[in-house]
Amino acid sequence: MSLLRFNALWESSYRHDSLLVFSTGRSPTLYKQLRKEKPMLTPDITIMSVGTEITYGNSMVPDSGWEEILNQNWDRNIVKEEASKFPELTLQSETEQRPHKVSFYVDKSKAQDVTKKLSELLTKQGLDVKIIYSGGMDLDILAQGAGKGQALAYLLKKFKAEGKLPTNTLVCGDSGNDAELFSIPDVYGVMVSNAQEELLQWHAENAKDNPKIIHATERCASGIIQAIGHFGLGPNTSPRDEADLSGCKKENLSPGGEVVRFYLLHEKWRRGEMENSESYITTLEAVCQPPGVFVHPSGVEQSFRECISALKGNHGDQQGKQYRVWVDQVFPTKIGSDTWLVKFQKWEMHGEEQQSCLCSAVLVTKDADGSDGWTWRHLHQTWSSVAGAKDHLSWLL
Repeated sequence: MSLLRFNALWESSYRHDSLLVFSTGRSPTLYKQLRKEKPMLTPDITIMSVGTEITYGNSMVPDSGWEEILNQNWDRNIVKEEASKFPELTLQSETEQRPHKVSFYVDKSKAQDVTKKLSELLTKQGLDVKIIYSGGMDLDILAQGAGKGQALAYLLKKFKAEGKLPTNTLVCGDSGNDAELFSIPDVYGVMVSNAQEELLQWHAENAKDNPKIIHATERCASGIIQAIGHFGLGPNTSPRDEADLSGCKKENLSPGGEVVRFYLLHEKWRRGEMENSESYITTLEAVCQPPGVFVHPSGVEQSFRECISALKGNHGDQQGKQYRVWVDQVFPTKIGSDTWLVKFQKWEMHGEEQQSCLCSAVLVTKDADGSDGWTWRHLHQTWSSVAGAKDHLSWLL
């Protein structure tokens, strides 16, 4: 739920002018698997394999410049050969062995001694490497220039050269391989409340007096939301935390905020978390223009009025079930004085199954400055994958 809270906040308040970067120790294989299991947004940039791989966008285009930097004084074969001399090390799965990373498991009690001796051996071989221990069991050997912090520093330098340096940067972490992130100058940092021992120890030894780094009292993504508010970086109230989603609140009157609000109402209606009354239907009728058309992913066209009529019978049909709705990659474009085209990806979770649609919506402001909210003129959805093309005609709107 904390992740869903963050998703709603990001898409309503930050997607339009900020960059979302996921930095993970996972390989591309495990990262992609995680995205199938959890309601994760699509990041603008993905840093994987403990900072040894940087990719851009949904298609995950690799950064060739970063690869060239990591090739310096790195020989993967020598690293494996020297590491094989330590029986304490157990090689991780093949998916976790990457071009600039060799990964092992090691018992916590032996990690410090193995790290010291292995580092000395590799230095004698003329290699410039970095060894990171995290999670109480993972030991990663990286090219010296790699690491989550170094990858972030590389990106910030690249943005600066392009004249696009971010106004603020917030880094968030929970394990030892995140420590480097907090060492980058001029960034804000949050260790979530469930951060692991090795990160808390690093903080106590290196940054306990740094006012720009906090240990949140909230877990997971909720700790990120807490940090946004603590540092005053922008809005930190998730639309999921608002008591009355049917009302028009000025801080949520952006096109992105309207899309997030619209689908949260839909989720709450289906889950039976709002009263089965005419007020919700009236709200929908108020925001859906009479001539508006909804094009279902199956190709069926219906008027908004028909959709709303059908939705009346769906109240509480997902009550007590693991049913959630969220939107991703909400990108609004102004196409008229009072009209916006909003493209986004809509996700629905039914138990362990996730399915998504690519959506295009035309929204119109009710008055000149948008202070009175929005109306929906058109909504077109298409399945985002063949696997999603099932007969879910109940997925109205």
